Amino acid sequence: MDKPFLANLRKIDPYVPGEQPQSADFIKLNANENPYPPAPGVRQVLRTFDTDSLALYPDSTGRRLQNALAERFGIKPTQVFLGNGSDDVLALSFQSFFCSDKPILYPDITYSFYPVWCELFRIPHEAVPLDEDFCVNIRGYDRPNGGVVLPNPNAPTGRGVSIDVLEDLLQHNADCVVIIDEAYVDFGAQSALPLLDQYENLLIVQTMSKSRSLAGLRIGYALGSETLINTLEAVKNAYNSYTLDTLAIAVGEAAVRDEAYFRETCRRIVATRERTADALRELGFVVHPSLTNFLFVMHTKKDASVIFDFLRQKNIYIRYFKLPRIDNYLRVTIGTDEQMDRMIAVLKEFL
Repeated sequence: MDKPFLANLRKIDPYVPGEQPQSADFIKLNANENPYPPAPGVRQVLRTFDTDSLALYPDSTGRRLQNALAERFGIKPTQVFLGNGSDDVLALSFQSFFCSDKPILYPDITYSFYPVWCELFRIPHEAVPLDEDFCVNIRGYDRPNGGVVLPNPNAPTGRGVSIDVLEDLLQHNADCVVIIDEAYVDFGAQSALPLLDQYENLLIVQTMSKSRSLAGLRIGYALGSETLINTLEAVKNAYNSYTLDTLAIAVGEAAVRDEAYFRETCRRIVATRERTADALRELGFVVHPSLTNFLFVMHTKKDASVIFDFLRQKNIYIRYFKLPRIDNYLRVTIGTDEQMDRMIAVLKEFL
């Protein structure tokens, strides 16, 4: 039977998330989730939430959460944009700001959703190679382009750049929008926030999925000039005025208000990260410096795919990317001390 409509369907290679194990007894270190629960205030919101309010549409601006974020970062509420996770915010940003015929630029080893969005929205794009140590080559962005996306710190490499490097990037790309994706910034990297008042073309994107333990609720946000935020709002309202639901707005505000819990959780993850890095080095792994809640590693004598398969058989899930330049590397999310000790013990058994 002839099916001519098939010729008009969008053909695209989608982003592939980390595996979601179904067994009851497993250690999940493959999605960069936070091993600790959300702030205590989140639990209180869920206990006392007025379910009758769900009969009404949410506040389309998410004003309570918008104000809480503005207070925390010392900016105006009109400089804050909310979305369903940072992926939603980034996708809207690609549609809003990358509208020229010139290619946008991003690192060649980075978050693999970037090229997917470019293909989906038909945006020309080029990858700028990282150096041999997987560090950003900032001079690679000194060329005509339609925009720049730079994760700081980068994933899956875990490396970050200083605020001086970020300002250098902005100074050499004043005629386009520069997006700094700060999904992992709370684990040790320098934020571009101090540059926000100086550069109207700077957009900072962050998420509550990592450092605030809310991956299951999907809350992301952007910080930028009123010009950029107004553009994002216009594009959002062109197809979906209500991005964040009422529960997410209330929970997100509670998470932002508890600064002490947030800082303690980040501190614990960083301490476990450094302890785990030392243990892996003792087992013969090359461990790259990390400013994230994960480690990017390779073993000097064992193949990454073999290690990945062995850990999986033991119900320990990490991430393996069969991609150019990193096909012998593994990305390991930082869990609790007990989870990481178990992984180290299993690796000792394997080795």
